[in-house]
Amino acid sequence: MRRISPYISAVIAAVTVATAVASSTAQAHAIWFAQRGKQLAMVYGVGADDLDAVKRMPLVTSVTGFDSEGLPVNASLRAAGAIPVVDSDEPLAVVAAAMDYGVWSKDAAGTWHSKGHDEIKDATVSEHNYKYAVHINQLPSKPIPLIPGHKLQLVPAVSAIPQAMGQPIKLRAMYDGKPMAGVSILHDYVNDPDQKPMMTDAEGYVTLPIRNQGLNVVVGIYVGPTDNPTKYRQMEHRASLTFVLPHLPE
Repeated sequence: MRRISPYISAVIAAVTVATAVASSTAQAHAIWFAQRGKQLAMVYGVGADDLDAVKRMPLVTSVTGFDSEGLPVNASLRAAGAIPVVDSDEPLAVVAAAMDYGVWSKDAAGTWHSKGHDEIKDATVSEHNYKYAVHINQLPSKPIPLIPGHKLQLVPAVSAIPQAMGQPIKLRAMYDGKPMAGVSILHDYVNDPDQKPMMTDAEGYVTLPIRNQGLNVVVGIYVGPTDNPTKYRQMEHRASLTFVLPHLPE
């Protein structure tokens, strides 16, 4: 039997994932961190849509913080009016959150329901959604760790982040603790959520130009097989990595 090369396997995986992503909702939302009123807040949305993240706080399964030495520190979310903000007793170099968004199905008319396809008989898409967010406030002295509870995570492949828009940054997609090929990468989720995604290579790497001299929201999407076929047909993992490039002094 003819053996398939790792490169061809990666291409096949990328095409499969791209097809799955295209068949899923084009308006699927992510979570990420951004500054709101000089506080770090968790955002739930897509593009310019900044929806009610406070209402979705009960779906957050973990909030994790690390200091500049890469050591864990306490971090939590607190509702502050219309937004959830991050609280911590110590300065945070990295903060992360995970959310189990539950089971969703889209019927033939295009309407989404918080139910499985066992209840929506004409469902065209049925999936379990998970969302993750990692924000780099200050690069720690050690590599950013793989965070428990984050099935999918984007990590910088180098110890420093370029400080100018347009410079290349190399990231690696990790799924279940291992490099993942064929992860769709959107490199400006806020300003261009409908962009054609880049794909991670056979070793999980992708190199992309930094989009903004300010907030950068990079999102990775992996659609995998179901673990409950009677309820949903696939599982979608959507992970953001955010960081901010400094502007010129005023």
